[in-house]
Amino acid sequence: MTPNTLLITAATFGLLAVIFGAFGAHALKKIGTTEQLQSFEVGVKYQMYHALLLLALGFGLENVASLIYWSFTLGIVLFSFSIYGLVLSAIKGKKLRFLGPITPLGGLLLCLGWLQLIIMAF
Repeated sequence: MTPNTLLITAATFGLLAVIFGAFGAHALKKIGTTEQLQSFEVGVKYQMYHALLLLALGFGLENVASLIYWSFTLGIVLFSFSIYGLVLSAIKGKKLRFLGPITPLGGLLLCLGWLQLIIMAF
């Protein structure tokens, strides 16, 4: 994966994390429960943590393995975005339960990305 691809992906996820964080802190605060807001915040935090990791990889490594890039990218989408969907649909009163099993798949992909970084370091 090229550094530019990593930087663009990182910046996009970082931008969206800021937007979603502000949305959660302001718009959802009025209509969501404390538990829903905390869940939404978990999604935002994990998205930002991994956006920063992709940013660091984009600046620090000449060529990151495609598998590492896709593990983190798909992990962010499946983990964080499924949480957003679960919370927003629950607030609307029509919880999209099919998203529940997607969240841990995203978490597994994030773990796989970290494991691949460890292996690459050796």
